[in-house]
Amino acid sequence: MYVRDAKNRDEAWLLDAIERLGLDDVAFRSRDYVIAVDEESGDRAGFGRLRLHRGDDVERIELTGIGVLPEWRGRGVGAHVVERLVDTAAAEGFETVYVLTDQPEYLTQFGFEEVDTDDLPAALSDRLTEKREFLGGGVVGLHVDVDDFEMPERLRDAFKNADAGDAGDADGGESDTGEPTESAEDFGIDPESATYKYDTGR
Repeated sequence: MYVRDAKNRDEAWLLDAIERLGLDDVAFRSRDYVIAVDEESGDRAGFGRLRLHRGDDVERIELTGIGVLPEWRGRGVGAHVVERLVDTAAAEGFETVYVLTDQPEYLTQFGFEEVDTDDLPAALSDRLTEKREFLGGGVVGLHVDVDDFEMPERLRDAFKNADAGDAGDADGGESDTGEPTESAEDFGIDPESATYKYDTGR
């Protein structure tokens, strides 16, 4: 299992997975995402992205859109998506990463701490209102200094040994060469009508 940057061919899969998991896809751009991939089968297991907010002459970075397919949960996939995103934010010069979530207990294990609503930067405060409308009132703001992020060893071990087990062929199989097979749907083409499934503004 490894985490990589999303590619153009992942766009249709991402949109399907976001819809399947009922996640917020505001300002969707596939290039902002990372995807966890099983190296043996090529199956995509989870994803997440960074969203940049500009305002007050200061840029803030938000970790958002984190999702793990049901058959891959409990295997450290989400944790490694989060780690990759925090590392990316650090490499881009951000000292703090924010997240707005209705599941704060998941993220506190990595060192995220709750931020009082009044202390959120303006752009994130506005986004919090949006997310509460989308997910309900239980959404809170968290932040972590990138140097304080910690990966629990149990999640690192789970990820190393991740296997969807009886997940079946949920994401396409392998070709005879060992490469993951790709279908028309991987490229956003509806095979029933030979049209694109999603309007991505192109």
